[in-house]
Amino acid sequence: GQPQTAETISAFIDQYANTQVREILLSANSQRTSFASKVWDPIWKGYDPKGPDDQPLFQSTAREARPNARKWVDTAWRLAEQGIDPYQLWIARARRKGLEPWISMRMNDLHNVDDPASYMHSTYWREHPDQRRVPWRFADTRDRALDFGHPEVRAYHLQLVREYIDRYDLAGLELDWMRFGFHCAPGQEAETGRHITEFVRETRRLLDRKNRRLRLGVRVPSRPQAAIELGMDGAQWAREGIIDMLVVTPFWASIDTDIPIELWRRLAGDKVTLAAGLELLIRPYHAYRPLQFNSIETVRGVASSLLSRGADRIYLFNYMDSQTEMPDRENYPALLRECGRLDTLAGKPRRHIVTYPDTQAPGEPTSEQLPRSLQPKQWATFRLHCGPAIQKPRLRLGIEGEAPAEVRVNGTPCQPSGRDEDLKPGPKEPVHAWTVPQAVQARAVVDVQARAPLTIHWVEVASST
Repeated sequence: GQPQTAETISAFIDQYANTQVREILLSANSQRTSFASKVWDPIWKGYDPKGPDDQPLFQSTAREARPNARKWVDTAWRLAEQGIDPYQLWIARARRKGLEPWISMRMNDLHNVDDPASYMHSTYWREHPDQRRVPWRFADTRDRALDFGHPEVRAYHLQLVREYIDRYDLAGLELDWMRFGFHCAPGQEAETGRHITEFVRETRRLLDRKNRRLRLGVRVPSRPQAAIELGMDGAQWAREGIIDMLVVTPFWASIDTDIPIELWRRLAGDKVTLAAGLELLIRPYHAYRPLQFNSIETVRGVASSLLSRGADRIYLFNYMDSQTEMPDRENYPALLRECGRLDTLAGKPRRHIVTYPDTQAPGEPTSEQLPRSLQPKQWATFRLHCGPAIQKPRLRLGIEGEAPAEVRVNGTPCQPSGRDEDLKPGPKEPVHAWTVPQAVQARAVVDVQARAPLTIHWVEVASST
């Protein structure tokens, strides 16, 4: 590609100027840093710029993935060799453009932990398998997360917190506890959670020593009980006044269209900025395939719902201008200009889809409305939040089997309206549609009675404009 200069790097920020974006959060680390850290391994540690793609650093990486892996590592290395820190450039440009620049610190990144030799892993993670949250098994990725019950793990992470605060002209620092959201040995969440709370307090003290106006943010699970059970009691941190922004969010598997913002506000108080986190993927339940991405219509639906419930911010994660992006990327500029406020969302087509919360503590029951199988004459009920009033709603159900005998929304019978095709995102099952004869505001309660055996995989209410 084009050679990177200070100006071409800085220009990345310009697309966010004069939009509804207020804070821009720059992720500068996974297990390694993407800058020349003095306390953690930089991403290029062990890299030989003159070596082949199958050099030791990349040997365990799949052959087809090596070129992209090397491109990332090589770009970061070359910039460091030139004395260019892209984060310093982005922060300076953001300030000039009237944006608040934050650094977001991933607290426990687990990319590629199924490959212990991956180029992404830190020396610390490799050398301390005894400090992982479940050292006695590898059932899934989260077992190999570092355990914040160990004082050494907390001290290791505080080193990077201090470096961020000292190195960069921040407006705020975010502790991203949702990458990857599991920091406690099973059954030790209460005790380890107290250590995590003290870690957040210490970060607040470090920020205040630097500048009392520096802000602190955290990302925690979208449901309060899961956050508490996983040792991430963001509501307590807000009540204590040690955080300024609380982002309540799913992890990755699906956007959560029913985050209980009202409950979070009651728990966290009104002094914290409460942000609703939106993920890029959307699915009605965890086993649903294929994976699909949100479009501007589905983002409008979630954003209008969560803002109407009292969220102060819509927080976009993985909604970028390349690589992780909406398939309808031509709508990305519009997304940045309309999805942060109810007045700019008003009157635009939107879709409200039943999804599920993707993060629970070990052994905690999951909360999924779908899929739902019915026998003849059986009823099923679904709830979804639709935000501000939709004057001419359209109900859509993705159904395996025969069309239902009766469908009601908020108790009112609906009229069949044929099939809807080519919805993106949408179910792989046939989509049956109904017109809803009255406006829907806030909650839509959908009642369905089967005529013959059927399974419902998808439920949504959409504006018909």
